Amino acid sequence: MTSRDAAFELALEEAIPRGYRLACGMLHDPPSAEDVVQDAAVKAWWKRHQLREGSPLLPWFLAIVANECRDHVRGRWASVIKQASVAADSGIDDLDIGVDLRRELMRLRPDDRLVVVLRFHLDMSLEEIAVVTGRSAAAVRGRLYRAIRRLRIQMGPREAY
Repeated sequence: MTSRDAAFELALEEAIPRGYRLACGMLHDPPSAEDVVQDAAVKAWWKRHQLREGSPLLPWFLAIVANECRDHVRGRWASVIKQASVAADSGIDDLDIGVDLRRELMRLRPDDRLVVVLRFHLDMSLEEIAVVTGRSAAAVRGRLYRAIRRLRIQMGPREAY
């Protein structure tokens, strides 16, 4: 193993916890999040030569995690699991704001959910989110504004405060 590979491995190891937090925020399913992050880490290792010299690894890795989350949600089994979990959640008190927020986050489009999770769950700046999503900071700001507005409308006046 070269010193560059060792440095990459160390940086990837440090990025994995944030990747897991992103996946949990996107999927709301810890076991699936673990699988997605593991797949993303393997993909990152095999594509490590695509990371530009001197570029930070974290935004690049989080973009891979976000893409893996999208692929996971599109998968056939994810829809079966999602339907089963909705049926199981029907006994939960609807007044629980945390459950409502999770449910409403899952109703957002994946790109909108991604910017909300990166901003509020991972505390990333607009510039960092722009690097992860491949958009400008202004576009991220607009998407974040619209996503928050949708969440407020979806959750109704009770939780909008």
